[in-house]
Amino acid sequence: MPTIDLNADLGEGFGAYACGDDGAMLDVVTSANVACGLHAGDPEIMANTFAMAKAKGVAVGAHPGFPDLWGFGRRRMPFTAAEIERLVAYQIGAAQALAAYAGHRIAYVKAHGALANLAAAEREVADAVAKAVKAVDPTLALLAIALTAQVPAGEAAGLAVHQEIFADRGYDEAGQLIARGQPGALLQDADEAADRAIAMVEEGAIVTTSGARLATPIRSICVHGDSDHAVAMARAVRERLRAAGVDLAAFTAT
Repeated sequence: MPTIDLNADLGEGFGAYACGDDGAMLDVVTSANVACGLHAGDPEIMANTFAMAKAKGVAVGAHPGFPDLWGFGRRRMPFTAAEIERLVAYQIGAAQALAAYAGHRIAYVKAHGALANLAAAEREVADAVAKAVKAVDPTLALLAIALTAQVPAGEAAGLAVHQEIFADRGYDEAGQLIARGQPGALLQDADEAADRAIAMVEEGAIVTTSGARLATPIRSICVHGDSDHAVAMARAVRERLRAAGVDLAAFTAT
């Protein structure tokens, strides 16, 4: 069985508004994707999240998204590829600064929300994200949605690319995430999500809604940190992986 990373999107509050239980999630995951202040997060939250992750031995990555606080970065915005490249570079820089301030270091980049979905489907956007990462720090890894345009874009840029699957999201027959709001997009049951995650890791394949298997390398599993059941689901996935003999470790050094 391979060594698997467990990641979650954290630091997604804003000002006085909290989102999820980051402290509890950091006791479960091995990597934390930290919002960089545009779709969520702010300097206080970023610094605190990086400091908590450092104390718990959790690797951290920049989690850039569209500048869309109202929509939590889940709405497509009409930026050009060049503008996206600079937006991503800007956010990586902010994450690096606040991580350094907290005594930690950014090890990778993972796009958020609508930006991630666009980069998954459109090579030009995927290239923009990869180019931004390379320009700011070519030693950073790219955490890419498995079987999407993000993978070849990162490889073409010369980045270390690690493919992830989602424990709590449904997949269509092409191996793409089912759009939020559509039937089957979100898995609410922790045991169901854990069972499917184990199956995907054991078989080295994405499991679609019909039960089809689409082969892919799997280096990391994402559990979203912003739902009411996020911690319970993350714990269930972690426990099932360990029971199956899977070693859990960050895909990058802390």
